[in-house]
Amino acid sequence: MKREDGKMKEEACEKHAAAFQRQSFPLHFSLLYFPSSFFSYLGVLGVLVVRLFSVPLLVIVLASPDLAAAEPPIKTETAESSPPIRVAVLTYASGKTSKCFAAGFLDDVARQTHIKVERQFQSVALDSADLFNFPFVVLTGEGDFTLKEEEVKNLRAYLQRGGFLLASAGCSSPEWTAAFRRALKQVLPDIEAKAVPMEHAMFHTLYDIQPLRSKAAVKEAVEIEGLEVDGRLAVVFSPYGLNDTANAGGNCCCCGGNEVRNAHLINADILAYALTH
Repeated sequence: MKREDGKMKEEACEKHAAAFQRQSFPLHFSLLYFPSSFFSYLGVLGVLVVRLFSVPLLVIVLASPDLAAAEPPIKTETAESSPPIRVAVLTYASGKTSKCFAAGFLDDVARQTHIKVERQFQSVALDSADLFNFPFVVLTGEGDFTLKEEEVKNLRAYLQRGGFLLASAGCSSPEWTAAFRRALKQVLPDIEAKAVPMEHAMFHTLYDIQPLRSKAAVKEAVEIEGLEVDGRLAVVFSPYGLNDTANAGGNCCCCGGNEVRNAHLINADILAYALTH
C-alpha cells in the first residue's frame, strides 16, 4: 500500500473552491444598457452630494470577478466556539476493550483538514447513553466475546441514528473476527457486510490508498468490509488489524499477529470520510 507521492488532494480542493467562485453571480452590467445622458446625471448628482454635505465623494467601483479579491475557501470545521469532535474507543462485553489502537490518525485529520478533532480517544461503554455523544467510535480487541442484550440494542440505535463504527480485529485475531460477525448479525440481522471496493471514496478522502496489503503475507486478498444503514456506510470492519499497534505506545505489541500496512493512513481516510458524508 502506497501513499500517492505523499500528497493530499490539494488540487481537488482548489478546483472545488474555484468552482464555487464561478457560481457567484457575475457583474456583467454592460454600458449598452445605459444612455450617455445617464452618466451626466450621475456627475451632477455627485457634485450636489459634495456641496450639500461637505464630505469627500465615495466612489464605488463595480469590479468583475477577475478583479475582485478571491473568496476564502469553504471550511468544513465546526464553529470556532464549538468543542472538537470526539472519537471513542468502546468498552464492551463486561469490560473488554483495547488500549492498543493508535490514535495517530486523529492527529492526521486535525492537521490535514479544517475539521476540529480531539487528538486523543475517549473511553465509553457500549451500553451507555454517552455513546450518542460520539459520531465515530472504535470497537477492537482480541479473543472471543459476546455482547450483552443492552449493548446490542444500544449499538443498533446508535447506527440507525447516524453513528459510525470502525471495527478492527486486534492483531487479526480470528476468534475476535468470528465473535464480531455474530454480534453484527444480532445488531443488524437483515443487512450483509460486503467488501468495500478500492475505488470507493472512503479510500481516497485524504490519501489515495492502493491495494491493501498485510505486514505478513497471506494467501487470500486483504479486504475491508462495510455495512450500510439506509444507504449510508455506517460500519467498517477489518478482519486484518487496523490498530497500528507499533505506534499505540505503552507495551503494545502485535507479537506473532498480523496487521494492515499503513493502517494510520487508512484510518484517517475512514474518519474523514465518515465526518463528511
